[in-house]
Amino acid sequence: MFTLCVVLIILACFVLAFVVLIQNSKGGGLASNFASSNQIMGVRKTTDVLEKTTWGVAAFIMVLCFVCAFLSKNEINNLHPQQNQVEQTQQTAGGEE
Repeated sequence: MFTLCVVLIILACFVLAFVVLIQNSKGGGLASNFASSNQIMGVRKTTDVLEKTTWGVAAFIMVLCFVCAFLSKNEINNLHPQQNQVEQTQQTAGGEE
């Protein structure tokens, strides 16, 4: 399951890079506020879709990173149960002293 999440993150990163690269640059400074009135509506709608896709893919990557962190914690606890018990024993022994 962890490997599947990592593969999905890598694929989503490639999709995000592609979507960012096909977007038109927005320009800079005050000129960007006045240039938007000259755009054709079709172009404006395309940039809205690309921007929403960018945010959606970025959020998807963030959620997958949290899922991977949770899964890796569970896998480490499953692979090393004795180490987890030793740490708990040391904590309880240290608290009684």
